[in-house]
Amino acid sequence: MSQMSSMEKTAEPTALTASKLAPSTLAQSAPLNLAERLARPELLDLTPYQSARRLGGRGDIWINANESPFNNVDTAALDLSKLNRYPECQPPQLISAYSEYSGVSTSKIVASRGADEAIELLIRAFCIPGVDSIACFGPTYGMYAISANTFNVGVKALNLSAEYGLPTSYAEDVRGAKLVFICNPNNPTGTVIDKAIIEQAIKALPDALVVIDEAYIEFCPEYSVADLLESHPNLVVLRTLSKAFALAGARCGFMLANEAVVEIIMRVIAPYPVPLPVSEVATQALSSAGIARMKVQVAQLNEQGARLTAAISAYCSKSNSSESRARVLKPNGNYVLAEFDDVAKVAALLQSSGVVARAYKDPRLAKAIRFSFSSKADTDVLVNLFESQRTEQPSENE
Repeated sequence: MSQMSSMEKTAEPTALTASKLAPSTLAQSAPLNLAERLARPELLDLTPYQSARRLGGRGDIWINANESPFNNVDTAALDLSKLNRYPECQPPQLISAYSEYSGVSTSKIVASRGADEAIELLIRAFCIPGVDSIACFGPTYGMYAISANTFNVGVKALNLSAEYGLPTSYAEDVRGAKLVFICNPNNPTGTVIDKAIIEQAIKALPDALVVIDEAYIEFCPEYSVADLLESHPNLVVLRTLSKAFALAGARCGFMLANEAVVEIIMRVIAPYPVPLPVSEVATQALSSAGIARMKVQVAQLNEQGARLTAAISAYCSKSNSSESRARVLKPNGNYVLAEFDDVAKVAALLQSSGVVARAYKDPRLAKAIRFSFSSKADTDVLVNLFESQRTEQPSENE
């Protein structure tokens, strides 16, 4: 198995195959089947998002998808007596619970099948295929661009600054885009953009919806801009219960937006986007006890993350080498990104130790590996792994 096989890769293909060729090339190389003949041509050239589960891996420690190590659901307390009935489109008890948690009025909240569906809903509702475009700043979460490509919507893929902030020319660079996506904290770098700068961007782009993806905001709540919704009608905030609330398998997210935006979204949303069991589980998580438990677990993950970050930083330090071997970015989510000069060695070490982490084919992250924060037991393994490698390094005089 290659060094990358146990790590989740980005969506870029590793080899040119028939399914990834342009339609004209497909026609020349092999006859199109019925599905290919009927499909929208641009989809024949589309590489789907390569999720952790789609790519798989081999190992005992899975830290490649920023999942929580905790399982909090009290299945005995769920009311599933009405599974024979269709659920509410927007379950009132769920919307009320999230309103109380977030401090955002119920009229500004849409529940969705994870934040991924909210991304698609925004693109479907506000972008004309073949005409309009979105903008995003990378390296960042891949679903903004992939969702746009799926609907034949253009993508202004712009680079973050060297320190992973907004580029100075962002207002001009995104001109014409209807949706501007900013992931904060950013995935995969874990870096944050100050709230004041986000507000400046919202004000600088009055003719676009500025979409702030706050999937990891529970790990740094002081950076949230949800309280700006009342004063900025072009602001949209995305949230999820997948990370800090440990409900990745439930697929429950939220869009927070001005009522006018919500009204448009409700025209295109599926009739039953929130299954009854999901609503029950999510409402349970958003109870007073559930929120208190989440905050305790966030503190525990931050504690383990600090241990892991320190171990990686020590491995990357100059103490046993004449040159810096890497850099470790300050984490603000439930993960840390490290850029290793000896990334191939680290990848092989993780693979041989049964650790499934997240590697990247994006040239900006060619030396990077992302590590999700996990349990104390998992962290002990990782800390010992990096410490053992550090002690095995020869001194400069040898």
